[in-house]
Amino acid sequence: MTTKIILVTGASRGFGRMAANALAQSGHTVYASMRETAGRNAPRVAAAAAYAKEQGVDLRTIELDVSTQASVDAGVAKIIAEHRRIDVIVHNAGHRVFGPAEAFTAEQLAQIYDVNVLSTQRVNRAALPHMRKQGQGLLVWVSSSSSAGGTLPYLSPYFAAKAGMDALAVQYARELSRWGIETSIIVPGSYAQGADHFARAGKPADEARVAEYEAGPYSRFGTQIQEAFGRILPDNANPGAVAGAIVCVVDTPFGERPFRVHVDPGEDGASVAFAVIDRVRNEMLNRTGFSDLRKPRVVAPRE
Repeated sequence: MTTKIILVTGASRGFGRMAANALAQSGHTVYASMRETAGRNAPRVAAAAAYAKEQGVDLRTIELDVSTQASVDAGVAKIIAEHRRIDVIVHNAGHRVFGPAEAFTAEQLAQIYDVNVLSTQRVNRAALPHMRKQGQGLLVWVSSSSSAGGTLPYLSPYFAAKAGMDALAVQYARELSRWGIETSIIVPGSYAQGADHFARAGKPADEARVAEYEAGPYSRFGTQIQEAFGRILPDNANPGAVAGAIVCVVDTPFGERPFRVHVDPGEDGASVAFAVIDRVRNEMLNRTGFSDLRKPRVVAPRE
């Protein structure tokens, strides 16, 4: 197996940290990106270094703030300077929020969209010129089953942003296949343990609106939603399965990688809905004579 140079965004914790560790264990050179590596994330940088030394793997942390193009450009440039290539991008950076949609300000929604969607655009603009020159590459997008499966209220801004990211991933796949760049979309569901779904979720800025909901017909509704998740999600589901799915995709040969991989212990129906949605989209490509866009083309590197 050829060692790949991989950038994982949002790798300070959760799915990103698990994926970075697992990819390094699989023999790849992995850059686990995070911001404030000399500040609040310094303990996580130290932990990653200790893990790499103990396990004998090539796991490196890199300063990269996905909210600024300059930081993204600098991070990707550092990787290119050290290896003269970048083979895989794992779009994992994201932020979840919880509360009544009306209580979030428009500025908060813009920020949530920025982290979950615009961050991927910044990274793509920095990395794709190198991948196109190489004539091969892989984009792995960590989406959400909420983009097509059954959903519960009070997660509206996050769900809307993830749906936007998923739609962007699909269109990028078509526009990159002729450059030899492959796409795989990982679709995790919710997990009862280990994924920090609610513990670290952002809250609405308009506390007065939240109070109105609590004083009205939605009293204790947030608590009821969390209890409902607890009832339908298996306690023993391992969020590490998401990292395992990412490793499997990366280690699959070029041209054979699945377009979508579902890792959903709650079985919210996304695997059924996306099967129909993706089929309809593919049929449009077939009808209009663009069926070749469904698979990456073998392309020679450019000088």
